[in-house]
Amino acid sequence: MQDKLLDQTSVTHLFPITKFLGLLATGMTADARTLVQQARNEAAEFRFKYGYEMPVDVLARWIADKSQIYTQHAYMRPLGVVAMVLGIDEEFGPQLYKCDPAGHYFGHKATSAGLKEQEAINFLEKKMKNDPLFTYDETVQTAISALQSVLQEDFKANEIEVGVVVKENPVFRVLSTDEIDEHLTAISERD
Repeated sequence: MQDKLLDQTSVTHLFPITKFLGLLATGMTADARTLVQQARNEAAEFRFKYGYEMPVDVLARWIADKSQIYTQHAYMRPLGVVAMVLGIDEEFGPQLYKCDPAGHYFGHKATSAGLKEQEAINFLEKKMKNDPLFTYDETVQTAISALQSVLQEDFKANEIEVGVVVKENPVFRVLSTDEIDEHLTAISERD
């Protein structure tokens, strides 16, 4: 049950790390903010040192390494965050990595984290069977449909967040409520 007095616009789980990299954090919000700030610093140092933007897999490896270090010492509490890093790599195209608090990180075509994670992954596996090529709209609508199917409720546009990176314009951005509403309408008309 959500807090009715909470200002929904003040809560987010989607964070831009650089102009081209986005991070979705599920878990403890304070840990997520700490991880995001450190990731932003690391990405800026990488850009300064090497002269190009940090690739998605490099950021995912850095987050996993950081998380794994916390598991080695009894006096350090592991970060309670599962992070998904997304972006478009110049060489490899669209990439999505999932990093857990133990330090594991893997690339995915589609994935989920949090409550009812396995149900969402099962839904996505059915949709991704035979490795279909989704359009931008199909991709966004499949992600929203997975969330609706698993949680068994219909959402309003201001109740969910959607972060996207498009190959033609690889800038990470969060969709506006109007854009989300268009996708919700398309889903309801399709069903």
